[in-house]
Amino acid sequence: MKVELADPESPEAQQLLSSLSQTLQQITGSSGTASFDISDVKVEGACFAICRLSTGVPVACGALRPLQPGVAELKRMFAVPNSKSAGAAVLAFLEQMASEFGYGELWLETRRVNERAVSFYERHGYHPIPNFGRYTGRAEAICLGKRVSSVPLPPQPATQSFHGASYGKPQNDPDA
Repeated sequence: MKVELADPESPEAQQLLSSLSQTLQQITGSSGTASFDISDVKVEGACFAICRLSTGVPVACGALRPLQPGVAELKRMFAVPNSKSAGAAVLAFLEQMASEFGYGELWLETRRVNERAVSFYERHGYHPIPNFGRYTGRAEAICLGKRVSSVPLPPQPATQSFHGASYGKPQNDPDA
């Protein structure tokens, strides 16, 4: 399994994001697309990642974007059903990226009815926080947060293993 930075507008990313929207629509009655703008993850301090099986098949994705000084927001986390550990690999990758970007905290929102997601994040050290931004006053929303190391780490080689995933610059990056 390998996690790498990716273009959120690539066909593979769009397929994963579409699957996420369909899944959220079934669970919550909303696709979640209204709270995500691709341009938000194409700015400094933001990224989009895809997890691939060893066969190259994309099975999970996620993003982080700047929210406020020292805080990034996790967005569009999704793993194809039965892709064991892919979601955890993407989350670990994004936490590492947040640390490298210098963030001290990661926040996210999901719907309370999405019990599987809430349980996933709690298992990975996220705790309920007051609802923020557009989620303030929305009883159906639950916001979670986690402290991460805010000390930027040295760049890692693209083949370094990280919690079952490798990470590095996208293959089409001229600086890779």
